[in-house]
Amino acid sequence: MSLVDGSRGAAALTPLVHFLLQLLFSSLLLMFPTSFSCSNGACQVLESCVAATDCGPGLYCGNCPALGKNQPFCTRGQATMPTSIIDGLPFNKYTWLVTHNSFSIVDAPSLPGVQRMTFYNQEDTVTNQLRNGVRGLMLDMYDFEGDIWLCHSFRGQCFNFTAFQPAINTLREVEAFLTENPTEIVTIIIEDYVHTPNGIINLFTNAGLDKYWFPVSKMPKKGEDWPTVTEMVQDNHRLLVFTSDASKEAEQGVAYQWKYLVENESGDPGVVHGSCPNRKESKPLNSRSPSLFLMNYFPTYPVQADACKEHSTPLTEMVGTCFKAAGHVMPNFLAVNFYMRSDGGGVFDALDRMNGQLMCGCSTVAACQAGAPYGSCKNISLPPRSPVTNPAGSFSGFVQFTNSAFSVHPQDYFWALIFFALLMAYFP
Repeated sequence: MSLVDGSRGAAALTPLVHFLLQLLFSSLLLMFPTSFSCSNGACQVLESCVAATDCGPGLYCGNCPALGKNQPFCTRGQATMPTSIIDGLPFNKYTWLVTHNSFSIVDAPSLPGVQRMTFYNQEDTVTNQLRNGVRGLMLDMYDFEGDIWLCHSFRGQCFNFTAFQPAINTLREVEAFLTENPTEIVTIIIEDYVHTPNGIINLFTNAGLDKYWFPVSKMPKKGEDWPTVTEMVQDNHRLLVFTSDASKEAEQGVAYQWKYLVENESGDPGVVHGSCPNRKESKPLNSRSPSLFLMNYFPTYPVQADACKEHSTPLTEMVGTCFKAAGHVMPNFLAVNFYMRSDGGGVFDALDRMNGQLMCGCSTVAACQAGAPYGSCKNISLPPRSPVTNPAGSFSGFVQFTNSAFSVHPQDYFWALIFFALLMAYFP
């Protein structure tokens, strides 16, 4: 073929190349319909994204295969701070986000030479949890290795394969957060297996948290309102600590949990559609002597990939069920696994609705008006496209939604359950 013939052949191919390029571009638009319309922090909730940096403040780039949503899209990654809407109400007039087993973090390093065998409930550090609006931490504390450790264990005993880290490490994260954020209040709920004399109170003192301690003597005993958040901040009583061990209140001044809170069943009994029974240690949910209500909402066996589905319609329905079971009282704490997993708004949208009802009698917290009578709501027909975020900053967490190093499959849980059954038989 001559040079002239080759040039004519190339020219003849040009329309075909253009056609193929157009076909490719059209296919990409069908696969990623909005991926080219926003980026660099401009994407809003439910718009397609490639990375967290594509999404606006308070948003994260995630997906939800459990609901058939496989392509990444912007989801909420940070809570609305209710005190940024209406400040100065009693502490029990707000709903706060709690992470279940806050310390049981995917990919947390195990002890040297030991393969950890337990379940995981969260995906980012306690510091990130607090920065993203979590205000309650559930911590399981055990005597272990001559110290107090955080363990996700059983039978009241910590093993090297269920241990995470010394509890003081996590408490120092809390101390740093409270120091850096002088108007924030944090609640810690301890599943308590510590028998060391004065172990809990010494632990918090050594972590530097005693200066923030809310004294038991000031906690309401007969269903009265708590002090306002303004008063708590002024008094620097910004850390509430509850224990599951009744003896610790008289011995160490640590509040006995079920004296001050009512609580529904945790695990699978707490996620049954249309049912919200009280935990056996708790008074009935409609009891009025405890003035705080903790709502557990997480399955017994946590699965990361299912959390986005759990945090959609089923969560909204369960909030309504528990609200009715408690005699039309809204929970003050909502405890969940994998708190950032959602189909868009997830746990954060649920919190906005709960705080709207509790704080001002409105359908969402964004409709509340500071200084207005209860029930006076802004005219908001649809939720805002971008959430009201924590003034302290935009989303700061890290979650690898699509390719987590910790992938859970049914067979993994089967063998884990067999393993735990054998251990409990061996350690009765």
